[in-house]
Amino acid sequence: MYDHETREQAVALLRQGVTNRTVAERLSVPRGTIGWWRHQDRKRRGETFKRPHDCPRCAEHPFDRSAYAYLLGLYLGDGHIISKPKQHHLSIFCADDWPGLIQEAEDAMRKVMAMPNVKRRQTKGCVEVKSYTQHWTCVFPQHGKGKKHDRRIVLEPWQQEIVDEHPWEFLRGLIHSDGCRITNWTTRRVSGERKRYEYPRYFFTNMSADIIRLYTDTLDAVGVEWKPARQSRKAENISVARKSSAALMDQHIGPKY
Repeated sequence: MYDHETREQAVALLRQGVTNRTVAERLSVPRGTIGWWRHQDRKRRGETFKRPHDCPRCAEHPFDRSAYAYLLGLYLGDGHIISKPKQHHLSIFCADDWPGLIQEAEDAMRKVMAMPNVKRRQTKGCVEVKSYTQHWTCVFPQHGKGKKHDRRIVLEPWQQEIVDEHPWEFLRGLIHSDGCRITNWTTRRVSGERKRYEYPRYFFTNMSADIIRLYTDTLDAVGVEWKPARQSRKAENISVARKSSAALMDQHIGPKY
């Protein structure tokens, strides 16, 4: 359907690094045809195709370490990776009530690796933010079979280094996934009159003792006082209620939005 000159022009552009889409639009040729010409040209030259990527671990590609600390917190809370033969996809589930959180999750994925495709999938009551690449297991080596609380969760030295550099972003990710900020209240008798007092309080709840430990160790590192909260569930619940510590959390984290 296309003359030899058009095909040769397309191949020359492809060898220069021009994308399939651009070549197709420039020459008014379907993208599928351009892709087939590229495949045939590589085959003739004995070139093995390697999918381009910007994995910060495999290619030592520069990336936003602050965004990674936040995304790590989200992943340890409400995230998981599904493995397939040719790719993995990272999913973070965000409640519909927090549109700002949904956008932040998507932004963080793009800042850590810009090349993978990122999509949103609406489900009942929440949005699944998904990103597809073979390399999500490189940056999240905690991935494994089964639920997180049924296996050991330990940070690699390079991950701990990032958390030490950006502890508040890591804490934000954990709170934005499995935590919350509420307003507690109590009453006190002052001069014979009972008055109501309100104060902020943070909770983080998770069934993994390892993830709880990562959370509380990081709280210790930034000077936030915490204590286990009373509960009847299997999950551990960590409370931050002391005025100075809640103020620190408000300064760096604040409520979901």
